[in-house]
Parts: sequence; structure tokens; C-alpha cells
Amino acid sequence: MLLQGKTAIITGGAGPRGIGFATAKTFVAQGGRVAILDLDGEGAKRAAAELGDGNIGLACNVTDRADCQRAVDEVLAAFGHLDILINNAGITQPVKVWDISEADWQRIQDVNLKGVLFMSQAVMPHMKSRHSGSIACMSSVSAQRGGGILGGAHYSAAKAGVLGLAKAMARELGNDNVRVNCVAPGLIKTDINAGKISDENMVKILEGIPLNRLGVPQDVANIFLFLASDLSAYLTGNVIDVNGGMLIH
Repeated sequence: MLLQGKTAIITGGAGPRGIGFATAKTFVAQGGRVAILDLDGEGAKRAAAELGDGNIGLACNVTDRADCQRAVDEVLAAFGHLDILINNAGITQPVKVWDISEADWQRIQDVNLKGVLFMSQAVMPHMKSRHSGSIACMSSVSAQRGGGILGGAHYSAAKAGVLGLAKAMARELGNDNVRVNCVAPGLIKTDINAGKISDENMVKILEGIPLNRLGVPQDVANIFLFLASDLSAYLTGNVIDVNGGMLIH
């Protein structure tokens, strides 16, 4: 049991076929207790109930700093301590760079980047006081290759920002034994992209992936488990690619 006695917050985990919920199930299977935070509060509660007794689901708007703090306070009241934060919440938008509006830009940046900052800030005092903690942030292959399959340039910019933010947090929190790392998935089969890629385009995409398949949520959940556990005790400021070889540095 890699997470026996440990507790975790996972943002954006209400979707039953998403990476967040796959990560939550993986953590519980490894002995952890999970708080699922999602803009869809009822969905978060249903997801937590499916995980079993001892897990909770809460509504939380990650773009609202006060709401992040309120949610973390509720988690600490329920669990007593917090060991892990998975900054998974995110949104995308398939639009060309010349069509990005100011409202589009702000919305994508707020959820994908500002939300990571606000949630991380909310857990930092507790983790620093315990001299222990692991924060893992969701980036994307699109941040590294200059665009993805479905996300626009504003999405790539936000996810690149996550890489920089996480590395900076890793430097500042290292003396407190709080680790911060990133996961950069490639194309993962979730509800976000279901039915949005034609058969012809899928053939082309697979030609560019050496492992010749799309990823599944469990592929990413396994890496979040590694980063949350003591197996990665000497890792901070890292970016782990989960893309089947779509991008090889």
C-alpha cells in the first residue's frame, strides 16, 4: 500500500471517465483517503461515494482564491491532515490563435494556471507546518511541442505556465520538504475528446506515436501515484511525460 494513512485532494475529479477520477480510484486502492474537489459539487459527492466510506466530495471553484481556502479548510476538518495535492482541474478549447478572444484567453488561463496557484497556496501553510507534502500539477504535451491536437494556443500557453509555476514552487518549497512536480500527458482518451477526432485524423495521429495507441486515464493516474508516494521522495521540479513517445526530447 503506497499511500497507507495518507490523504489527498484531487481537483477536477468528478467526471467518471476522467483522469482525476481514475487517480482517485488508484489512490484509494493504495490505502489513501481522497477529497474530490470539482466545480460540479454534486458530481464530486457522487464520485466520492463511489470511492467508498472515508472519502469526500466538495464543490470548489479553483479560480476563486477564497473558495480554494474554504475547501481546503473543510478537507482538513474532515481528514485532520493533508499529504497530497493533485492539481488536475482544467479546460480546453479548440480554436485557432487568430480567433482567441480576450474572454477565451482569460477563461483558459484562469482555470488551467491561476487555479493551480490558488489551490497550491491554500495547502502550502499546512504542508510547510508538517514539513511534508507532495503537489503534482497537470500540464500537457501541448506546452512542450507548441500546440496539441485539440487545444488552442491559449491552452498551450496556460499549460506552459504550469510548468514554470511548478518549478518555481519546487525551488521555494524544497527547504520545507514539500515536493512539486508536473505530469505532461499526450492525447488521453477522455470525455473531453470523445468523438472529436475523425478516423482519418486518428490514423495520422497514431503514426506519430511510437507505442501506436492513445493513452488512457489510468496511464496518467499511475504517474500521479508515483509522484504522490515515497517512491519519488527525491524528485522535485520534474516533468514526467506520459505520451507514448509522441514527443521524445
